[in-house]
Amino acid sequence: MPIARYIQNSLLSSSAIRKLFEEGTALKKRYGADKVFDFSIGNPDIEPPTAFHEVLLRLAQEDAKGSHGYMPNAGFPDVRESIARKAGREHNVTIDGSHIVMAVGAAGGLNVVFKTILNGGDEVIVPAPFFMEYRAYVSNHNGTLVEVSTAEDFNLDIHAIRAKLTRKTAAILINSPHNPTGRIYPEKTLAALAAILTEHGASCGRFPYLVADEPYREIAYNTAPPPVLSLYGESIVVSSYSKSLSLPGERIGYIAVSPRISDKDDIMNGLIYATRVLGFVNAPALMQRVVAELIEARVNVEVYARRRDAFKHVLDQAGLTYAEPEGAFYLFVKAPDKAGGDDVKFSDHLKKHLILGVPGTSFGKSGWLRFAYCVDERIIRASADAFKKAVELF
Repeated sequence: MPIARYIQNSLLSSSAIRKLFEEGTALKKRYGADKVFDFSIGNPDIEPPTAFHEVLLRLAQEDAKGSHGYMPNAGFPDVRESIARKAGREHNVTIDGSHIVMAVGAAGGLNVVFKTILNGGDEVIVPAPFFMEYRAYVSNHNGTLVEVSTAEDFNLDIHAIRAKLTRKTAAILINSPHNPTGRIYPEKTLAALAAILTEHGASCGRFPYLVADEPYREIAYNTAPPPVLSLYGESIVVSSYSKSLSLPGERIGYIAVSPRISDKDDIMNGLIYATRVLGFVNAPALMQRVVAELIEARVNVEVYARRRDAFKHVLDQAGLTYAEPEGAFYLFVKAPDKAGGDDVKFSDHLKKHLILGVPGTSFGKSGWLRFAYCVDERIIRASADAFKKAVELF
């Protein structure tokens, strides 16, 4: 019995990141882990804060009745209140637990949001480049992803977004700090985005949601990402602890909605229902309780800052240009002119020198490559000669 055609087609164009990761594993077995410079996957390698282990052990040893059982699908009420205080501070709004749904990571949260807000044929606008699996998250729920170009510095192009708005526009999906460029959208830009969405909604009667994917919010270097929930009434923030606490495998995150969102009860009930019927049922019980006690904790961002600077030095020495990352842990690097702007060709060439980077084509932006620097700084520094030689021989 054949599998579904949709899955079959998706497998043919499956994640370039995962493919490179698998190639990297094979290369490490062949040449040794210290000889392969694998910058393909954004898998945080910094250990969670010490406080995480202390809280986890204490809660795991407790034997309170029902602590591992079902709770309301939206999550434990006290956990939601804690998350609301955190999100409220970050977004300059006053919200409570009724504005929060605990999620199975940011990916689970985004699928819950799109399940809730999309009708068949609805469109979701996304600035390119973008995290490649957004395509699947939207199509999972019968929506269409509409790509829109960004400015040269990868800031949002407000005019380009305005030109894509139609009556079918259900949402704008943004990601800041941004994967793959490390860009943080300025507050002025987000305010301008809010203005055109308000204008569009007033003209056609449908106000698009502004959906902000924010798992990297706390991995920011010189400036904090601006608030979203206070800038636009129809806004929804999805976040996780995969990066801020280095817990990607624990799949714990949350959805927060603006206190000014229209039809709040319907939205919240929809998010809760979607959480249940998508099969998540609820976010992991133990991890909910853990993160509620770690509201102020995060990994040491200075480690990522040092790695960023070390990697920039390597690229400078090799004569490669890149977008300056303001957050997250990626460098988006321009393919050399000798490559004719062909990022796939340059990526294949780098493999010959045991360097793995993801072609920007996978992110909707040809001519660039993404390198993840959530790896040991020694690997970054050791890659200098390989990068220099690769560019010279290209």
